[in-house]
Amino acid sequence: MSSSFRLPHGWHPTIIIAQIIALQCLHYLVLSLIVPPLLSLFANQYALAYEGGAANVGMVMDWREMVGRATLREPRGRGWSGFSNSGAWSGGVKLGGDTGQEEAWVDPVRSWLISICWLVASTADVYFLYILVRRPTHILDFALTLILNHTILTTYYARSLPTSLFFWLIMALGAVISVVGAEQLCVKREMREGIEMAGEEQEEGVELERRD
Repeated sequence: MSSSFRLPHGWHPTIIIAQIIALQCLHYLVLSLIVPPLLSLFANQYALAYEGGAANVGMVMDWREMVGRATLREPRGRGWSGFSNSGAWSGGVKLGGDTGQEEAWVDPVRSWLISICWLVASTADVYFLYILVRRPTHILDFALTLILNHTILTTYYARSLPTSLFFWLIMALGAVISVVGAEQLCVKREMREGIEMAGEEQEEGVELERRD
């Protein structure tokens, strides 16, 4: 009796991790290509300059930019240590701090543009999932993993958990777009490949009968 440990069929950790990283990087690449030009064209330039410009990484990584909440760029501690100074929110309103001055730099147009860009990137994920993942049964897992990773990264960057319902609605809508689209394409490919294989087997069977 063999005591060797065997991995489940089709489960390769190295490949899965590589697929997750590739999908995450491609998603952010699409965002980095479309967010800055759109913000430069349509967003309030004064408010945008206050936030660090259209190419600021926070336009992609800070969930508050997506929901139209004020952000502070001054140093308040690094990483998770900044949570204690991040302030409190109640009913979508920040408690404490110079709220009036912060709200003056909030641009609703910028919020909508970033949200639309996220959905566009989710649409591009349909192709990435189709190429990288291929199996329709794995599409949902990879799409949800992308959102989980982004939630962790944006929480770390903003030093606060996403508390906006709008943020989660955009995440859910993006997931639906990528999952439904990618699954449909993958299923069609499997059906097409199955029909082609069946046709080839039938042709081989006919040839064997003729030889007999």
